[in-house]
Amino acid sequence: MSITFVATENLHRAARFTYENMRVYYEQFAPDWDVAKVLEVTQELENLDIVFHQEVVGVMRLATGDEGYIIRDLQVLPTFQNRGIGKAAVKEAKRRAANANVNTLTLRVLKISPAITLYTRNGFTIRSEDERFYHMAAEVR
Repeated sequence: MSITFVATENLHRAARFTYENMRVYYEQFAPDWDVAKVLEVTQELENLDIVFHQEVVGVMRLATGDEGYIIRDLQVLPTFQNRGIGKAAVKEAKRRAANANVNTLTLRVLKISPAITLYTRNGFTIRSEDERFYHMAAEVR
C-alpha cells in the first residue's frame, strides 16, 4: 500500500476538507464554525496531507503539548476509509512522537465518532472523558 505523509502546502484546501468531512459534527456541536474558523485554529499545527497512490485522501494535524505529542485532527475521505489509511496515520504519528523523544501520543475524539474503534485498535485507551469527548492516550515506545 502506497501511503505517504507530506507537509500540507494548501492550508485552505485542508481546512475545507476537514470542514466538509466533519460538517455533521460542526452542525451539531459548533454551528458557528466554518472553513475560515477551521483554518484559523489549524494553521499553526503540523499539517500533513495523507497521500494514497499519489492522491490526497486525508489530512492529519499534530502538535506538542504538556503530555506529549497530540493528534489534533485526523481526517480521511469517506470513500477511502476502512483501507488501513487511518491505521497508517496513527503509526506515522507514533513514529514522529518517538523521533521527538516523546513517550505518549494523545488525542480527543467525540464520543459519537466511529473513529474510536480505530484508536482503540491501535493502542489508545480512554484516560478521561467529558460531556462530548473521550481523552485518549497511547504509549509510543
